[in-house]
Amino acid sequence: MTSAALHQSAPHRFLKMNGLGNDFIIVDGRTSGFRADQVLVRAMANRDTGIGCDQYIVLEPANDAADVFMRIYNTDGSESGACGNATRCVADILWPELTGDFLRIETLGGILKAKRRDDGQVTVNMGKPRFGWDEIPLSEKLENTAMLPVRIGPIDAPILSAPFGVNVGNPHAVFWVKDASDFDLEKIGPMLENHPLFPDRANIALAQVDAADHITLRVWERGVGITQACGSAACAAVVGAAKTRRTGRSVTVTLPGGDLDIEWRETDDAILMTGPVDHDFEGYFDVQTGAVVSS
Repeated sequence: MTSAALHQSAPHRFLKMNGLGNDFIIVDGRTSGFRADQVLVRAMANRDTGIGCDQYIVLEPANDAADVFMRIYNTDGSESGACGNATRCVADILWPELTGDFLRIETLGGILKAKRRDDGQVTVNMGKPRFGWDEIPLSEKLENTAMLPVRIGPIDAPILSAPFGVNVGNPHAVFWVKDASDFDLEKIGPMLENHPLFPDRANIALAQVDAADHITLRVWERGVGITQACGSAACAAVVGAAKTRRTGRSVTVTLPGGDLDIEWRETDDAILMTGPVDHDFEGYFDVQTGAVVSS
């Protein structure tokens, strides 16, 4: 049996962490060569029979441009381009390895830079938002992605309509609502996520603008469902609100799990997200079945 095979068959350590209740299983595969597949991800992410999580994170070796590659799996086994809350958690655990001013974490959506503050919170530079129809992406060419032709309900009196479209590592559709708690997101989320306009599906956000510096947000994440918090959706909501003059560029976003501070920096259009992280527990799992063998 090869060394790689031995690593794959032996119990492997995992960490369970969360950012505002958005929770993750994190596995460091940089030296072991561990790689996950959809079956294993679904088994471990299952809250009834597995450890349970919103996203499953595997750390892999990165190229010279980054310190680590963060592979992000949703609970259905699909891959995600970015996850702001997971990036903060990964930055927190890798902080002792830091040799510069910040950590460079590579994702499918690009390289994210993260820095831990003196108060224990972590700030992540989520990069620049992308607004082009082919960047979100959409299934058809639209010049105005600030009001997408997506609606729920009757044509003459839709329940929701005209969301703001943007890519912040993942495709997002942000609906502006008076009260985010008024909607059955469990029911409408899957329909909107899988709308024909979104070939890669989309994260669906209900954004209630409370003031020029405050938004209340609920999110349905593609491939996951309703989550306590979604960092990239919070960024998307602030970018959309600022671009449509609903808010300024520095906004506190309140999600069911707590608050994130978002700044859409005017000097370079980069989005900075700041929030807390929490360590829940750790243990070992069987790499073949995903079953916990110790914790």
